Amino acid sequence: MRWDWVRDHGDDILAATRQHVELTLLAVALGLVLSFPLGLAARRWRRSEGPILGLTGALFTIPSLALFALLVPFTGLSRTTAEIGLVSYTLLILVRNIVAGLDGVPDDVREAAHGMGYRPLGQLMRVELPLAVPVIVAGIRIATVTTIGLVTVTGLIGQGGLGAFIIEGINRDFRTPLVVGSVCSVALAVVADVALAAAARLVAPWSRP
Repeated sequence: MRWDWVRDHGDDILAATRQHVELTLLAVALGLVLSFPLGLAARRWRRSEGPILGLTGALFTIPSLALFALLVPFTGLSRTTAEIGLVSYTLLILVRNIVAGLDGVPDDVREAAHGMGYRPLGQLMRVELPLAVPVIVAGIRIATVTTIGLVTVTGLIGQGGLGAFIIEGINRDFRTPLVVGSVCSVALAVVADVALAAAARLVAPWSRP
């Protein structure tokens, strides 16, 4: 390790970390915006569950490098290209957990809510979704950690945050930026996972063991 290199590139490391976080947050947020209606549709109309999970599963199985290569001719070496790929990989995880969380709500709870006069939308928002929060947040945790890892791949199109250091280290056969990019990426994933776990306990305290 060249600690003098780390010291001299402190601002660059902070900027790359900031870009890494921004790419991750935007991808997970957009993934949630798309996944909620898809998950609710799959839960409401069971015949749509197979096609929805099949489509999101097909997107998830596309190798990341191949997906970015397919997008570059249309959207260029841009943040849009990176986000389209990153969002695509969050959908299967989030949709599955939304459906699983709603399926996990006991039938007697639904019947009690119906007996109390809740309309379908009110029952969903005030009864079912709060009880499904622990499972949904678990999906968000997985999607976030997965996205943090995938962001490093987008360094190949100039949008990789900390991945840029990993690619620099490989291209120059220089260990220091490679280690910095890898360690910081792992640290981000750990911090994000712990933070989301703590948030889940605050939002849904009844889920604590």
